[in-house]
Amino acid sequence: MSVDEVSPRAARQRQRAGALLLDVREPYEQAAGLAVGAIALPAGEVLDRIDEVAPDRQREILAICAHGARSLRIAAALQQRGYANVFSVAGGTAAWVAAGLPLANPGGDADFYDRYSRHLRLPEVGEAGQRKLEASRVVVLGAGGLGCPAAFYLAAAGVGTLVIADDDVVERSNLQRQILHTNDRIGDSKLTSAARALRALNPRVRVVGVPERVTSANVEALLEGADVVLDGADNFPVRYLLNDACVKLGKPLVYGAVQRFQGQVSVFDAGRQRGRAPCYRCLFPRPPAPEDAPNCSDAGVLGVLPGVIGMLQATEAMKLILGIGEPLSGRVLMFDALAMHFHEVRLAPDPECAVCAPDTPFPGYVDYAKFCGSAV
Repeated sequence: MSVDEVSPRAARQRQRAGALLLDVREPYEQAAGLAVGAIALPAGEVLDRIDEVAPDRQREILAICAHGARSLRIAAALQQRGYANVFSVAGGTAAWVAAGLPLANPGGDADFYDRYSRHLRLPEVGEAGQRKLEASRVVVLGAGGLGCPAAFYLAAAGVGTLVIADDDVVERSNLQRQILHTNDRIGDSKLTSAARALRALNPRVRVVGVPERVTSANVEALLEGADVVLDGADNFPVRYLLNDACVKLGKPLVYGAVQRFQGQVSVFDAGRQRGRAPCYRCLFPRPPAPEDAPNCSDAGVLGVLPGVIGMLQATEAMKLILGIGEPLSGRVLMFDALAMHFHEVRLAPDPECAVCAPDTPFPGYVDYAKFCGSAV
């Protein structure tokens, strides 16, 4: 049994004569506007609810979607259900608008549905997942090479609150890789610059700047309420401090590091998974000697490399918030930009780890500068 199509103008005339116009698009599509007088009933709910919406199976029903494909399928399904007078609106809502026919505003948060429409199409995300992102709080340590791209994509994705800690100012040498900052902001606080860029991208995101150097005295206050912590630090003392605090507080830590043409990323979730997931100290029980791990200002870094690693960190943070996929916990992903090659190293939790071994009480924060300097 084939389904006949009617033009939008003919559909409008039939609607005025008593036909039921049924919009079978998803809520995020309907939020932009419905054909006036249409009943909103997403395709996945039509067969479950059609009896309550249209108990008279002789009533004329006009199915309309975005462009006309889904409505044909729904109309065919309704015919099989026993509805005798079902038609599809040719060209869908796009053709309805092009014909100059009226739209109704269904109310609700149109910005939410439009802004995140591509996420809402993903079954793994959907509206429930997007609301979870919007309710989440991510702490980003540093508005530098890693923090900038990570924060940019987290803001675009709709993370509700981004807490960014940085006490530095924008320098000209930052602009080669720190994409939140611009030439006219040289000399400005990195937090001010980052917040300006992130709010311009997505005004729904709350950006909280913490203009302090992270220490043992303030790290727990910084991490309070965080769903995920993202490590964009550029020195070993802060990395060890952040790791230890995340283990103590049970926060997942998304780690990233870059040098010259190589980078790495992992997830350290030992605080929530003692004995099953490693921490940063399981990878580096002792910090390397400074000559073995020079910073970017000494060794240099390819400008796009922090972008690659920062975006991978943002990806892992979103997966952790949404509870989807397989996080990089117990795995370190290595990237070589010159060879354009990724490889993975498995990392087991260290049963003798001083911080995350099972049944090991938290040893307390140490003098991290002294601890890292002892490796020289």
